[in-house]
Amino acid sequence: MIAINNLTFEIGARALYDEANCHIKPGEKIGLIGANGTGKTTLLKIIVGDYKPTSGTISMAKDLTLGYLNQDLLSYSSDKNILHVAMEAFERQNQLHDEIENILQKLETDYSEDLLHKLSDKQHEFEALDGYNIEYKAHEILAGLGFSEADTHRKLSTFSGGWRMRVMLAKILLQAPDILLLDEPTNHLDLPSIVWLEDYLKAFDGAIVIVSHDRWFLDKVINRTVESRKGKLTVYSGNYTFYLEEKAQREEIQRGEFKNQQSKIKQEERLIERFRAKASKAKMAQSRIKMLDKMERVDDVDDDNPSVNFSFRFSKQSGRHVVTLEDVVKKYPAIDILNGAEAVIEKGDKIALIGANGKGKSTLLRIIAGADHDFTGKAETGHNVSQTFFAQHQLEALHLENTALQELQSFAPKHTETELRTILGSFLFTGDDVFKKIKVLSGGEKSRVALAKALTADANFLVLDEPTNHLDIASVNILIQALQQFEGTFIVVSHDRYFLDNIANKIWFIEDQQIKQYPGTYAEFDVWFAKRKLEPKAAIPAPQPKKEEKKEVAPVKQHSENKHQQLKKLNQDLGKMEEQISLLEVTIKQLEAQLADEKLYNDVAKIKEINANYDKRKMELGHIQLQWEALAEQIMELEA
Repeated sequence: MIAINNLTFEIGARALYDEANCHIKPGEKIGLIGANGTGKTTLLKIIVGDYKPTSGTISMAKDLTLGYLNQDLLSYSSDKNILHVAMEAFERQNQLHDEIENILQKLETDYSEDLLHKLSDKQHEFEALDGYNIEYKAHEILAGLGFSEADTHRKLSTFSGGWRMRVMLAKILLQAPDILLLDEPTNHLDLPSIVWLEDYLKAFDGAIVIVSHDRWFLDKVINRTVESRKGKLTVYSGNYTFYLEEKAQREEIQRGEFKNQQSKIKQEERLIERFRAKASKAKMAQSRIKMLDKMERVDDVDDDNPSVNFSFRFSKQSGRHVVTLEDVVKKYPAIDILNGAEAVIEKGDKIALIGANGKGKSTLLRIIAGADHDFTGKAETGHNVSQTFFAQHQLEALHLENTALQELQSFAPKHTETELRTILGSFLFTGDDVFKKIKVLSGGEKSRVALAKALTADANFLVLDEPTNHLDIASVNILIQALQQFEGTFIVVSHDRYFLDNIANKIWFIEDQQIKQYPGTYAEFDVWFAKRKLEPKAAIPAPQPKKEEKKEVAPVKQHSENKHQQLKKLNQDLGKMEEQISLLEVTIKQLEAQLADEKLYNDVAKIKEINANYDKRKMELGHIQLQWEALAEQIMELEA
């Protein structure tokens, strides 16, 4: 579809790409990854023709259609309603619709055969282009991206930039181009919309190139990873997790080759030094010098995974109950957020507060942090609790004339300069970067400074609202390491599921204006929630662990067999299920291996067939695993 050959792109004296190569094939779903500043967005702009390469070529078929979602669309506005804006994707269908309406008006006074033939031709083409379903499609995609039916009649200009971006994404998806180029498509989406987009992109027939810092999203959608690094494009034939594993293996090989070569070079240098002064050996020494000069050097492996090398300190431990919420009622004119809600945050809790936008997550955080007093009920902070509250608006509170180091020094005067530089270094501010003024930093850099400030506070309770916004994958990993080391208590709102899965031991969500709790990791919650959708009557874990309520267990049906016989039969059934699960897991691994085979990429029909089979087997596996869990619970109840 698209061939990138020997691409060089220079900005001033710096080559962002230096003879880079990559081919995008039909049906491929590519994740374009790399550190900030390595040219990911630039590459997309080169592909669509916004930028011209210094040298090299971008080749594609003339009739290839591209759909490009970029962050510049945030500023787009219109006084038309969002349904109309989204339906602008159907350019030819809209044109035909207008022409048909015009002909129908003429037919009120002109019954000529020529006009009737024109109407028939237009209607036939309109039907062939599925014109009668375009409005339904637009409603479906807008709903998937979080818009209500009432929203579709509102003007685009009345929505915030993030919601306008959703409309532009809907428009691009409705165009159904041959290839989608998506630059940070999940930036302005909430969790339900991200999950919907994942499913949509997995089923999309065309090729996709995605730039994203959302590891979970990439793993769900892509089947190929392209890393932009040091001016080159390196291809890995799998998703993001596969890329990490494969890269680690390649680096291990490279590290070994580098060590071997360095050993050989030192050995040759010793020989040259020994024989250089001897006339009889001078010719041999010169020959070895030339050989060394011609040797293609193997580079050592760069460490691209910075780690946190500081520890948190707070001067006092909190009491057992950090925050207690009782009978909390919070309402806005158009929506009720909480009604008689109760919850307790206990010492050591690492809570992820999740859910769709508009459900009140940030409002609940402000109540917990004591930043919102316009509610009824009680929100009581416990004994010895010292907190810090991080929210996106705090980026605006940074002092623009301060350097990054000065900003931390003014906030945490008890820390030494060495300690603060270490903390900033953990957040990717190395060397002279710490002396950059806040006013010249990017949004991501400002966010990292604000986070570093929050984490240097003498606080045993952290309240974090969307801390991963503007952070690249390396920065998110640093924040994960920092929070994993934190011995206090925290509650965090984020749409980054990989981040949440690695830092939380409890999941909170707002449902029916109550605070509900799942006691476990995000991955465990995800499985439970999917099962709950299939079985609406499934028990919800108690939202208030302090009350230690006992869940009622449905009695096991008694048959004529005695308990021993029943257990024997259930264990046999469980064994059969385990065999089915093992077979399915083997089949899924075989299908994954086929999908990773580059030879397959030219056969679109075969890819579709294998993908369909893969999705089917994954669904079967999920269903049997749920049955296995239910059966295992039944056996445990009988054995109790």
